[in-house]
Amino acid sequence: MQHARLLTLAALATLVSLAGCSTGQDIQPRLKALDTQALGVQAAEPAPVVRDLTPWWEAHGDARLSALVQQALAGNPNMQAAAARLQRAAAQERLTRGSDMPQLEASAELSRQRFTENGLVPPPVAGTVRNTGTLQLAGSWELDLFGKQRAEVQASIGQTRASEADAQAARVLLSSQVARSYVALGRLQAQADVLQRTLAQRDDVLKLIRQRVQAGLDTSVELRQGQGALPDARLQIEALNEQIMLTRHALAVLTGQAPNALDTLDVKLDAMQQPALPPAVPMDLLARRADVMAARWRVEVSRYDIKAARALFYPNIDLVGYAGYNAIGLDRLLKPGSWQWGLMPAIHLPLFDGDRRLANLQGRVAEEDVAVANYNQTVLQAVQETVDQLGSLQAIARQQAEQRSAQGHTEAAYALATERYRAGLGNYLNVLAAETAVLNQRRQAVDLQARTFDTQFSLVRALGGSLQPAAKAPTAGTPPPASIAATPASTSPSEAQAPSQTLPQKSGDPA
Repeated sequence: MQHARLLTLAALATLVSLAGCSTGQDIQPRLKALDTQALGVQAAEPAPVVRDLTPWWEAHGDARLSALVQQALAGNPNMQAAAARLQRAAAQERLTRGSDMPQLEASAELSRQRFTENGLVPPPVAGTVRNTGTLQLAGSWELDLFGKQRAEVQASIGQTRASEADAQAARVLLSSQVARSYVALGRLQAQADVLQRTLAQRDDVLKLIRQRVQAGLDTSVELRQGQGALPDARLQIEALNEQIMLTRHALAVLTGQAPNALDTLDVKLDAMQQPALPPAVPMDLLARRADVMAARWRVEVSRYDIKAARALFYPNIDLVGYAGYNAIGLDRLLKPGSWQWGLMPAIHLPLFDGDRRLANLQGRVAEEDVAVANYNQTVLQAVQETVDQLGSLQAIARQQAEQRSAQGHTEAAYALATERYRAGLGNYLNVLAAETAVLNQRRQAVDLQARTFDTQFSLVRALGGSLQPAAKAPTAGTPPPASIAATPASTSPSEAQAPSQTLPQKSGDPA
């Protein structure tokens, strides 16, 4: 007996040593994750993603915007698909965990058969027709001595965490898309309001031209110019109305509604609040971005997949056993003599498989390189998006200051040109030129106001759904995280605010 045990252990050792000779230890990933500290970003460590989305849109004080975002998060088909993918990943995790546990099943079998006279069953049963029955429990357990199943379980957990992060990233993206579409609609409607005012101004000027023509002060040339200005304004209004319709349709679909569900929605940008940005935005906020975390989890998954692939080079040890009753004749099935049991340990090691295990390992290693490259790209893109949006906010604030000054001058020039035309000291071409300059400035003011909101929304998305860092206790001797200024130092708080839609009318403006 002792001799048999020694032979068994020797055989097992031989198999393990044979496996160790060809485990592909020289096959290693080539790529390394970025040194995020050099980018001023805290390293993203694998951790569960917080599923609650910070309601950042509420800071803008628009109840309709808040309602649309909430409706989109609840009814958008993409969000429903993301939730379904998360459920699928969680189910796969439970499936993998179950495969790592001992398996036990019960079976009951009944058959009626004729036993051959030339088989293993002796007379008097041989050559007769009898009932046979089996009632037993059977179990199996794959001993995870080399960590294959543990690695598979950890990989499935990582897939679930990555799916959770994907769902959170989808929520952040959708909320920013709704907010940006909302502001885009407000910009178009504000542009249409500017054109309506321009149309009214041109109508008043046309009345003045008719009076001057009747008085002999103008010719039909000025009259035709004034008449042609009205259809041009109406043309631009109709073009904007088309864009307003399409934007409403897109916003409705984002919220999971029919395209025409928001046909009466009006957005007033002036009614929206512009919350003040923090003086500086810590770059380590990027470590909590859901897409960065998802990419980081997929790197972890690929590493566990490699561990599972390496474990395939070692013996696979299974324990299989059964116990129950088996009898010829159902009246004997539950008698003590019908009791049977069996235990069947097995060791499997494929010695030659056409390099399939090596190819599988190489594929898993390549998948880790892909995951690392995707993680590096996601981090770089996150840093770029954040820097871009912060830079744009600073640039827009400077542009708004210059635009206000320019609009003030063009409004004054238009008022002066109109008064000179009324007094007969100027021609209508001067009025048209001044009016065109005012129109351009008014529309540019609306564009800059909308761009401020849009860029703030994009910055929130770039930072993972919030501009505020998570509170944590300071650590002695730890340097503060890198940060980027959110507002230009030369811009006062009042200058950082977006201008109103239009400047007050001058006394000579015939609006």
